[in-house]
Amino acid sequence: MKELQYLNKYFLKYRTKLLLGFLITIIARIFSLFAPRLIGNSLTAVEKYLQSPGGESEVIKKVLLINILIIIGATLISGFLTFLMRQTIINVSRFIEFDLKNEIFWHYQRLTQRFYKNNRTGDLMNRISEDVGKVRMYVGPAFMYSVNTISLFIIVISYMISIAPELTLYTMLPLPILSVTIYKLSRIINTKSTLVQEILSKMSSFAQETFSGISVIKSYNLQHKMNENFSDLAYDSFEKNMSLVKVQAWFFPLMILLIGCSNLIVIYVGGNQYINGKIEIGVLAEFIIYVNMLTWPVAVVGWITSIVQQAEASQKRINVFLKEKPEIDDGPGINKPINGNIKFKNVSLVYPETNITALRNISLEIPSGTTLGVIGNIGSGKTTFLDLISRLYDPSEGSIEIDRFNLKDYRIEEIRSSLAYVPQNSFLFSESIEDNIRFGSINANKEEIQKATKHAKVHDNIIGFKEGYKTLLGERGVTLSGGQIQRVSIARGLIKKPNILLLDDCLSAVDTDTEEEILKHLKTATKNKTTIIVSHRISSVRHADLIIILENGQIVQKGRHIDLINAKGYYKELSKKQHSDI
Repeated sequence: MKELQYLNKYFLKYRTKLLLGFLITIIARIFSLFAPRLIGNSLTAVEKYLQSPGGESEVIKKVLLINILIIIGATLISGFLTFLMRQTIINVSRFIEFDLKNEIFWHYQRLTQRFYKNNRTGDLMNRISEDVGKVRMYVGPAFMYSVNTISLFIIVISYMISIAPELTLYTMLPLPILSVTIYKLSRIINTKSTLVQEILSKMSSFAQETFSGISVIKSYNLQHKMNENFSDLAYDSFEKNMSLVKVQAWFFPLMILLIGCSNLIVIYVGGNQYINGKIEIGVLAEFIIYVNMLTWPVAVVGWITSIVQQAEASQKRINVFLKEKPEIDDGPGINKPINGNIKFKNVSLVYPETNITALRNISLEIPSGTTLGVIGNIGSGKTTFLDLISRLYDPSEGSIEIDRFNLKDYRIEEIRSSLAYVPQNSFLFSESIEDNIRFGSINANKEEIQKATKHAKVHDNIIGFKEGYKTLLGERGVTLSGGQIQRVSIARGLIKKPNILLLDDCLSAVDTDTEEEILKHLKTATKNKTTIIVSHRISSVRHADLIIILENGQIVQKGRHIDLINAKGYYKELSKKQHSDI
C-alpha cells in the first residue's frame, strides 16, 4: 500500500470525522453483541428450568420477555449507529474524492505544453475519473468495512476467549489458511487491476481521438476500420477484466468454506464439551451465532482486499502524473504593472524531444506600444517566438526581458494576466458564443462584448443566428465557420484589454476585405499596446511599426514595410507572389 500513503494527508485533514466514525463503529458492534449473549442466557435458563420440574414458569417467561425486549432495543440502537457510521465515513470519502480530483485538475493545468504532447487526452481523463473512483472506494467503503470487520473481530473473539478459551482456539484454526489465501490472491489482483486500468485508458484515448476526428474518418470512409480497431481494444479489455474477476471470484467461496469449517468445529468440539459438562448449552449457541456473525465480515475481506489492490494500482497511475514537475518555474514576482517593452537577448530554443532548433540566436527589442509583424515559412519558428513570450516554453539559451526585468522573475500569473494570445488554431469551448468571449474577461457586460465583436467584425454574423449571442457551440466551435471561429477568438482577446496582444496567424481564414477592416479596428483598440502579429500574408503586417522575417529560426530581414518591399529578399518575393495571386 505504498502508493496509497499519498492519501494520508487527506485522512489527517478529515481525522475528526473519521475518528467519530471509528468510535461509532465500535459502539455499534458492542450493541450487536447483546443478542447472542442474551440468546445464550435464555437457552441456559430454559435448560435449567427443564432440569428443575418444580421451577416457576412465570419466572422463566419474565426472563425471556426481558431478554427479547433488550435484544430488540440493542438491535435498533446498533442499526441506528451503523447508519451514522455510513453517513460519517462514506461522506468523508466523497470529500476526499472532491479534493483529489481538484488537486489533479489543478496540477494538470500547471504542467507545460510538453506534458500534453507526450500524453493522450483520454488517458488524462481516465486518471481523473475512473482511477479516482477506484481510490474513493478505498477511502470510503473499504475503510468503513475494514474498521467494521476489525472491531467486530477484536470484540467478538475477545469475548469468546473470556467465556470459552479452548473452544475459541479450535474455532480460529482456519484463520492462518485465510491469511495466506488473501495474501496470495491480493498480489495477483494488484497486477491484473493495473492492466485493466491501462487498457481502459487506451480505450478512452481511442474513443476521444475518434470523436474529435470524426469528420476525417467519415471523409475517408474509415468507419469499418476504426470499428475493428475499437473492437480489438474492447476484446482486450474484456479478456483482462475476465482474468481479474476470475481471481476475485475465488474470494467469497473460500471465505464461506472457511467459515463453514469453523461452524463444524464449533458444533463438534463444543458439542463434546457440552456433553462432558465443560460448557453450558447457551455458550454453544452463542459460539454458533458469533461464528455466523463473522461470516459477512470474513467474506467481505476478499472484497475489501480487491478494492484496496485496485485502488493501489489506480493511485500509482495518479501519482505518476502528480509527481510530474512543471518545467516552467514560477518567478518571485515583480509586482509592477507590465507596460509591454519586450527584449530578446541571444535567445535560442531547442526542443529536447526532437532535438530540433526552433529559434537560433534571436536578439530584438520591441518598444512598448509598438506593433511587430512576423513573417516566415512554415516551421521557421513564428509560433515558438510567441510561445516564449507567454512562457509556454523557456529559452534553451539567452534571456527575454519585459520592462527591463527578466521574464523568469515574473510570476506566470503576472505575465499571462497582462497579455492576450489568439492562437493559430483557435479553440472555442462548448458554451455559448457570449460565454466564449467572456473567457477573456469574466465580468464583461453585454456592451463590452458587443464592442469587442464589432472590432473583430463578427457582430453581424452573431446577431444573424437565431439565438444570437446565446447560440451554443459544438465541441471546438464546429457550429461556426473557420473565419467566424477566428474572429470570435480575436474578440475574446480584445475584450481582455491586454497590454500585450499576440496574434498567431489568426486572420488566415478571413477574406482580404474583412482582414483590412479588422486590422483598422485593431489599430484603434491596441493603441499604446504592444502587438505582435504573426502571419503568412503581407497585408496583415504591412502597417506594423517593425517587421521581421524568420527563416530556420533566425531573423534574416527586419525593417518597415516600405524598406523591405524595396530590398531583395524573402519579403519582396512574397509580396510579388501574393500580388500576382490576387
